[in-house]
Amino acid sequence: MKALRKYLDKIKPNFEKGGKLHAFHSVFDGFETFLFVPNTTSKSGTHIHDVVDSKRIMSIVVIALIPCMLFGMYNVGYQHFTHTGAIGGFWEMFGYGFLAVLPKIIVSYVVGLGIEFVVAQWKNEEIQEGFLVSGILIPLIVPIGCPLWIIAVATAFSVIFAKEVFGGTGMNVFNVALVTRAFLFFAYPTMMSGDAVWVAKESILGIGKTVDGLTAATTLGEASTALDATGYAPFSWDMITGLMPGSIGETSVIAILLGAALLLITGVASWKIMFSVFFGGAFMGIIFNMFGPETAMAHMPWWEHLVLGGFCFGAVFMATDPVTASRTETGKYIYGFLIGVMAIVIRVLNPGYPEGMMLAILLMNIFAPLIDYYVVQSNITRREKRAIKSNN
Repeated sequence: MKALRKYLDKIKPNFEKGGKLHAFHSVFDGFETFLFVPNTTSKSGTHIHDVVDSKRIMSIVVIALIPCMLFGMYNVGYQHFTHTGAIGGFWEMFGYGFLAVLPKIIVSYVVGLGIEFVVAQWKNEEIQEGFLVSGILIPLIVPIGCPLWIIAVATAFSVIFAKEVFGGTGMNVFNVALVTRAFLFFAYPTMMSGDAVWVAKESILGIGKTVDGLTAATTLGEASTALDATGYAPFSWDMITGLMPGSIGETSVIAILLGAALLLITGVASWKIMFSVFFGGAFMGIIFNMFGPETAMAHMPWWEHLVLGGFCFGAVFMATDPVTASRTETGKYIYGFLIGVMAIVIRVLNPGYPEGMMLAILLMNIFAPLIDYYVVQSNITRREKRAIKSNN
């Protein structure tokens, strides 16, 4: 690391004002501050900084997502080999999934970071680090059958219209990765739903085999189209391990819990939001079990709602986004609870869209500032009453 530090110090003057590469100062600064903690001091305001800056926080979230990414790669290969009848062991399955998922990750980062680099250079500002997390979240929340060019278009749309127009990292109202998924769902619905997008059909570099017309429904998809109230799938350990069709990184509860443990231990994510989302989902699931319509989704056991689809993934990695979530301590409970409730309501009452987590979080992103406002106003009112009472 010392050698790398010396090399960066050597070439740094070229990127500073007056240097021959000064036009790329933002790009150099972005790489330098990603590799090393900045040693500069503030010119105004507070001069005390925590060494854990935004880039370090984002890096922790990326590390927390690695179990989901690795398992997702294996599951992509497992589903392909299982549904096509191909023969292969663990490494063949993982290798197939690795080769299928890696291009999606590359496209996401190249498009998203490319736009952020251009905007930073144009505005003569530092490159913002928010897309470090969004760049890996986007590939994990899409089906394996989603084409690369569509991911590129959706990523560009979300970075520009859900982030940069609001001022960049820390200023966006909506979760960038979820806006990407929403854009995909409404602009290219056939690439985000149905039975033909969850299992990869092509052979990759001689691994697996190509099968035309392959279909495989998710458990939620089957329940949403069931005609009988008992049409939901019985509990299976595959719901916990994640060996089932679904979005690349959302199927394994175990992998998600590993990431959640890291986020909670490091204090990066709020346990209050996570707990409230699960509590709200369980509460609404029980209500529908008792009083819901005679449909499979309404009578699905509440614990199955929590482990299927993107519920766990959304609760751990999406709802806890510190930029778009509520920031008051009481507001976090309310925010998380309403996300859990709305996710189950959308699942049960909208059979055309069995996965309600995305819309629930985006909806509550809108109301997060309002929740915080009323929490703060409630505290102010309570203190005023206490002050008046003490003066009397």
